[in-house]
Parts: sequence; structure tokens; C-alpha cells
Amino acid sequence: MIKLCGIRRREDVSIVNEFLPDYIGMILTEGFRRTVDMTTAEELSRLLDKRIKKVGVFVNEPGENVKCAAERLGLDVIQLHGDEDGEYIRSLPVSCEIWKAVRVRSSEDILRAEKLGCDRLLLDSFVKNAVGGTGIVADWDIIKNTNISLPYFLAGGIGEDNIGAALKICPDIDLSGSVETDGVKDREKIRRITELYRDITQKGIQI
Repeated sequence: MIKLCGIRRREDVSIVNEFLPDYIGMILTEGFRRTVDMTTAEELSRLLDKRIKKVGVFVNEPGENVKCAAERLGLDVIQLHGDEDGEYIRSLPVSCEIWKAVRVRSSEDILRAEKLGCDRLLLDSFVKNAVGGTGIVADWDIIKNTNISLPYFLAGGIGEDNIGAALKICPDIDLSGSVETDGVKDREKIRRITELYRDITQKGIQI
């Protein structure tokens, strides 16, 4: 599966509707460059092709805000990218999948997150003092050498130059900055990387 995160404009929705990733992510916590407010998120949700699943990305957001957003937007997935614990996760709507992002420093980081009660992990790189996604490639050796029982997405710095290597580790990838130019989603980059993804995963072409 392929997820394109940081969708925030009508133009972004037009692009993803053309190339049909499995998931798109909207950042719904204030204070980030790609944050969208609820009014905009509702508009984008209405325009989105129904075949694409909606992920709401939250960072240390009050639980009531997450529940409200999930209901208003009809989210398929709640993705948690902060310091949320098991009690917090248990308080969230059971109608949504819950994904927990992990900043990978060691196998223990991953194994600890598996015990929180989420449905899937999103494995990202560790950058000191970073909040949210990093755009930097994670330590893939740690991930490869960890006995991970939950399904997961591989995130952080995946682009055209390393997608082949990424997909040898995990068939599910999360992309954001690598498909942008000057801070906005780039149709040509999205076209190229979704085609590469499908060539590798569906046609078995080696990149």
C-alpha cells in the first residue's frame, strides 16, 4: 500500500484522485507547515475519490478533538505522531483504525509501541527534538532485524532513488516531502513514484 501524506489543497486532491494511492493523510493538529483546518479538511474530504482512504494525523491532540475530527471527516484511520500512550489509544473511536508512529532508535522502540493497542505502526527516523514526521530515512537495519508482529508502514525520506530498497523491507510506504516541489505536492513526482511503486509491487520489476 502507498500513502501520500500532507494533503492540504484542492489541487492536491485532484492529483491523488488521478493516481489513486491507497491512503492520503491530512495533518489536523495546529502548528505544522502542512496543517489543514477542519473547514478545509471537510472540503477536501468531499472532493476525495471514495476509493482512497482518509487518514487524520494528530500530534499530542486532546482526545475529544480527535474524536470530533474522526466523526466530522469520516476518517478511516487515526494516525498518532506524538507521545500518546495505551490509555489514550483505548479512549479513541473503535470505528477507526489506529496507527502509531514510532521514531526508531532501537528495536525496543518498536516492540514497546506494539504493546499500546494500535492496529498498525508507522516507522520513521529518530531526530532529536523532532515532532511529527522527519523526512529523513530511518535506520532500516534496525527495522529489518526486529521481529515485528504488527503490520506497519515505512516512512521517512522515501523517494524515487530509494523506493526499490524500501519495498524490499516493507510493501507499505508513506511519502510526503519527496513528492513536493517548493513545499507543495508535485503532480509529476507523484505520477513517477506511484508508477514506480506499481511496477515493483505489481509487475515485479526490479529498480
